[in-house]
Amino acid sequence: MTKRCSWAKDSLSVIYHDEEWGNPQHDDKKLFEFLILEGAQAGLSWSTILKRRDGYKNIFSNFDVCAVSKYTQKRIQKILQDESIIRNKLKINSAINNAKQFLKIQDEFGSFDEYLWGFVDYIPIQNKFKKHSDIPTSTELSEKLSIDLKKRGFTFVGPTICYALMQAVGLVNDHTTDCFRHAQ
Repeated sequence: MTKRCSWAKDSLSVIYHDEEWGNPQHDDKKLFEFLILEGAQAGLSWSTILKRRDGYKNIFSNFDVCAVSKYTQKRIQKILQDESIIRNKLKINSAINNAKQFLKIQDEFGSFDEYLWGFVDYIPIQNKFKKHSDIPTSTELSEKLSIDLKKRGFTFVGPTICYALMQAVGLVNDHTTDCFRHAQ
């Protein structure tokens, strides 16, 4: 039997764990997707968001940052009627605002990837946690990222959300040491 991180229990989370979580991600479209999804997850379980991931993909123009940055109040009202996502007006407005800020970072750094990976000197941090309960919910580095993103006008980017983003896109390897993915 394959040993995984303890949080990967249902089929959807197992697929996500095995194929995505912690893989170093450098594609700006995927980084934008995870920025939206991690913000949407605030206060909820990740499995809740995973179950609605296709809904978010449809609602947010296949995570096209340029398209999302141009959403209007009329579009927001339509989104708020769609049951395929978590219908939280603050989070939806945040996604649109963050798309605008994301574009500014792309202009300044050439890509969001360049900006984000600069926080770890372009090398994933290899943690060695033995069990899930040892993994922090935030770190000094996620605090630093959070502060910088907030200075740049982003919302729903607290230290915990930033750390979840860092885990999801592989800036940190938080697979537990007994997980088959840790060494990968």
